[in-house]
Amino acid sequence: MITLGKIIVLDDHIANQIAAGEVVERPASIVKELIENSIDARSTKIEIEIEEGGLSLIRIKDNGEGMDEDDVDKAFFRHATSKIKTGKDLFKISTLGFRGEALPSIAAVSRLILKTSSNEFGKGVEIQLEGGKITQKKEISYTRGTEIIVRDVFYNTPARLKYMKSLQTELAHITDYVNRLSLAYPYISFTLIHNERLLLRTSGDDKLLHVVASIYGTNLAKNMVEIVGEDLDFKVTGYVAKPEITRANKNHISIFINGRYIKNYLLSQSIIKGFNTLLMVNRFPIAIVYIEMDSSLVDVNVHPAKLEVRFSKEQELMKLIEDTVYKALNQQAFIREPLKSSSGTFQKPVQEMFDLTLNYEKGNSENKISSTQRLDDRIDQTSLQDNQVVFTKEENLTYGRTIEQQQIEKTITKLPLLDPIAQFQGTYIIAQSEKGLYLIDQHAAHERIYFEKNLALMNEEIGSSQELLVPITMDFPKSEMIQIMMKLDLFKKYGLQVEAFGMQTLMFRSIPQWIPKGEEHLMIEKMIQMVLHKNEINLEELRQEMIATTSCKTAIKANHYLTKQEMEQLLEQLRQTNNPFSCPHGRPVIIHFSTYEIEKMFKRVI
Repeated sequence: MITLGKIIVLDDHIANQIAAGEVVERPASIVKELIENSIDARSTKIEIEIEEGGLSLIRIKDNGEGMDEDDVDKAFFRHATSKIKTGKDLFKISTLGFRGEALPSIAAVSRLILKTSSNEFGKGVEIQLEGGKITQKKEISYTRGTEIIVRDVFYNTPARLKYMKSLQTELAHITDYVNRLSLAYPYISFTLIHNERLLLRTSGDDKLLHVVASIYGTNLAKNMVEIVGEDLDFKVTGYVAKPEITRANKNHISIFINGRYIKNYLLSQSIIKGFNTLLMVNRFPIAIVYIEMDSSLVDVNVHPAKLEVRFSKEQELMKLIEDTVYKALNQQAFIREPLKSSSGTFQKPVQEMFDLTLNYEKGNSENKISSTQRLDDRIDQTSLQDNQVVFTKEENLTYGRTIEQQQIEKTITKLPLLDPIAQFQGTYIIAQSEKGLYLIDQHAAHERIYFEKNLALMNEEIGSSQELLVPITMDFPKSEMIQIMMKLDLFKKYGLQVEAFGMQTLMFRSIPQWIPKGEEHLMIEKMIQMVLHKNEINLEELRQEMIATTSCKTAIKANHYLTKQEMEQLLEQLRQTNNPFSCPHGRPVIIHFSTYEIEKMFKRVI
């Protein structure tokens, strides 16, 4: 008995729908593929019009080379492309597109109209497809260039349509990618319109900072630092924002290899490492980095979306990027010189600069911050500027151990009474007790004292806010503006009264009562990022982080010499805290040498 084979060859329609699952993930994927085609066609002007987050309408129009009738006939066949001719071309790809999958995949899940002309005589062709099948083709009058209209995305794949996010989320993805491409090609004029509202327009004058201003605002554009680096294989150029302008995540790092926007963790880390210690903890830079290399060194044929690439000499490139960023930042005025010795100079007594008195009862939550005790008022700005402290990771001591490492008890206990003996380099207090010798980091100790004091005092309600005499204005990318404006009620719940003040600027008329003076911009930006990524604000986390940061600024710095009375006062206050063993950032406050350990070091015991 003869049995028929089970394997069949799928027809082109089904094959294109399968391919669409990889190429067309969401409306932003369509926008990406079509814009890349326009760029490959040497366009200098690209218009993008979107309706309902791209699900209802996507229209891309360019002034590129266009196609003639023969090209149109072939364009919707799978793997039909003008970008490569032979297999060898895969190893030296210089265009954004090359697979020949985009147009048939897009057409398979939408209703599509293409209008194009490759001549200057006004003669063009129009083709219409529905679900990947041609329904009409005709000659039309059309100027040189191409226009593609995509309607009803995923109309014939309801399962895909069901799992689309909100229209605002889809629009944010589209806006983000158009922003990236406009940064990659400043010589191209981009226009993005959503529901007849202009979201982005770049001039195409080949000035990158003008594009940065269009996306992030003029204030950021004025605070960018140019980077330039080169070796035998790579050239690295671009801009990074000054260290004081940061974001809560890495989304604002844009990396381009030969004009292609890519996502690469290691290269992003190289940019961050280039900032060395200039970035605050859990803050990330804004960076636009262009990498030029021979096309034979990079493999873009890794994934249909072409956002992931592989390249040769990865370690060398990472080192070049890190060094280039570091060198550019090191040449700026905001890099401080190493602290010079303060010997021979007059310093105010520490007690005049910092109030070491701990005026609160432990566990009493009703204490209020008086007008003379406000957190921001206690910060001595001069000391912040002139007495920067550099901390390094703790050495792995053979004998000395932190209190936490010893784990004397499972629960935190108070310190024993400590008798200060001396001070080492104006930074560490040397003290003794019946249990041995103690080294105390005076900055970390004072930081812990301030942290617990202010945490107890800061007891405002979640929604309480203070109106500002002068409103705060901040610029945001349009992709974030769209989401922010949809969540105004949520921000109001947490004490932020915000309204639009232009296309990419927000005005804040009131802020939470607990935000101290000087920390407004940082805390507002963190609150917004929390809402955008988690749809809620972890108020306790924010307040603790803010208090930890402010306590660090307020605490005694290194190279401040204390009297014995001041050291005694500091150690006694440290004993009163709930956790005297580490600062709010997790660094140890105390290292303890037991009498036995010291005697063992001197060979007095075995």
